[in-house]
Amino acid sequence: MASLYTKSCSKVVITFLLILPFLVSRSCAGLIVVYWGQNGGEGTLTATCNTGRYRIVNIAFLSQFGNGQTPQINLAGHCVPASNGCQKMSIDIRNCQNQGIKVLLSIGGSRGSYTLSSADDARRVADYIWNNFLGGQSNSRPLGDAVLDGVDFDIERGEIQYDALARRLSEYSQRGRKVYLSAAPQCPFPDQKLNGALTTGLFDYVWVQFYNNPQCEFTSSNPDAFKNSWNKWTSSIRADRFFVGLPAAQAAAGTGYVPSNDLINQVLPFVKKSAKYGGVMLYDKFNDDQSGYSSKIQGSV
Repeated sequence: MASLYTKSCSKVVITFLLILPFLVSRSCAGLIVVYWGQNGGEGTLTATCNTGRYRIVNIAFLSQFGNGQTPQINLAGHCVPASNGCQKMSIDIRNCQNQGIKVLLSIGGSRGSYTLSSADDARRVADYIWNNFLGGQSNSRPLGDAVLDGVDFDIERGEIQYDALARRLSEYSQRGRKVYLSAAPQCPFPDQKLNGALTTGLFDYVWVQFYNNPQCEFTSSNPDAFKNSWNKWTSSIRADRFFVGLPAAQAAAGTGYVPSNDLINQVLPFVKKSAKYGGVMLYDKFNDDQSGYSSKIQGSV
């Protein structure tokens, strides 16, 4: 007769074998990332997270900073930061985080007034971000006392001191709470604004913008342009996970929209071959609401 210990071990092994396929499928599954904050018609941040479609939300944008400017966040029609009207968003941020959803502050954007005049300037901006959005202390936190999970670099203008900014923010991770770093470079490699920052190897997530750049976008008639660009990014930059960045609807970008069927049947089977595959980034929540894109692809990402 087998001992009680042997029987218990057998049960543990059997149970583990039964749940192993589930664990593997969960670990290999990609995430959907979305930008939120640039259209008052996209609903609240809490409602965005409650859809169950997104695992990372980028609050966009801190669109003014650097070169002596007072940093300023712009959340379109959602709230008015100048009158402290966005501090109530702490409740929404915590609601998302309580569901296991990471909430990042996206800095930059295609419009706005931002630049870094020097490495010292970059470090001052990093200190501001730490004290006003992350784990530091300030009397003027624009989004209230909630602690965001990290910072997204969507840099499309200004000077290129972002390696110093990334290094300074990364130093704060050593104070007990991880500061996640992500970036949204344009797909032509290397990105003119972010290459210095990305070559630091400090970034957790890179969602490459495969839109508004016809030379490296996916098209069914010329898929190699996209494939070559994806391979270049994943083989050249040291980061934990890479994402396919796409417009959530045709109206969200000038070029680069990929029909959901093409994404599911042609793009995803290719990018999932990479050990660095992370999922899909969509710009943005408002356009996703109009198209239902994330709902169509969610089961395949």
